Amino acid sequence: MPQSSYEALLQDGNSLAPLPTTFYARDPVTVARALLGMFLVREDNGETMVGRIVETEAYLATQDPACHGARGQTPRNATMFGPPGYAYVYAIHRYHCVNVVTEAPGRPSAVLIRALEPLHGLKAMHRRRRVDHAVHLTSGPGKLCQALAIDRALDAWNLTRGSRLWLVAPTKPAACTITVTPRIGVTSAHELPLRFHEAANPFVSPGKRRKRAAPCRHNT
Repeated sequence: MPQSSYEALLQDGNSLAPLPTTFYARDPVTVARALLGMFLVREDNGETMVGRIVETEAYLATQDPACHGARGQTPRNATMFGPPGYAYVYAIHRYHCVNVVTEAPGRPSAVLIRALEPLHGLKAMHRRRRVDHAVHLTSGPGKLCQALAIDRALDAWNLTRGSRLWLVAPTKPAACTITVTPRIGVTSAHELPLRFHEAANPFVSPGKRRKRAAPCRHNT
C-alpha cells in the first residue's frame, strides 16, 4: 500500500489546498482524465481519509441519455445545473455515488468518481465497509462513498472550500497510463468510451479493463 504518496504530500509542505474552480470549469471528458491521480480528501467526525483517484466516468451535458440532466432539471439533479466545482451526490439502492460538477452553470455535466486507491484513514474505511482486504474498500463508486461516509448530505457541497470533502493535486504526480473503455453500470449510452482508469491498477472497479491506452497527463 503506497502510503508514502500521502505522507510525501504533507512533507513537501502542501497544505492540502483544494483544486480551484477553474479545474472543474471545463468539459467533463477533460476533467475526467485530469482527475486521475488526484487526491480525494474526506473529513468526518475528526477522522481524515484520503484516496487517490484511479477511475472516473464522464457524463455529457448534451446527447447523453445516461446523464441525469438529460431530461431536464429536477430537485434530485439540481446540483448538476449549478456552478462547477460542487459535489453531486445521488443515491442508488442502498449506496451513494459522488460526482464533481463540470462546465458552466446551466450545462448539466459531471464526472463520476468510480474508484480510489486508499491511502490514509484505512482503519475508518475498514470499519464502515466491514471487509478484510484493502482492495475491496474503494474499488467502486458505492464502495468508496460508504468507506468515506459520503451521502446526500454532501450533495451541493462546494469542493473548493477545503473542508469536509475536497480534491487535491499531488505535488509530484505519479507516472501512469490511462485506459479508456465504454462506461459500465448504465443501461443507455453505455457504448460511449467515457470511462477512464489507470491501467493495471488493482483498485479499479470490476469490469472490462482494456480498450485503448494513452499517456497520463495531470493538468490542474
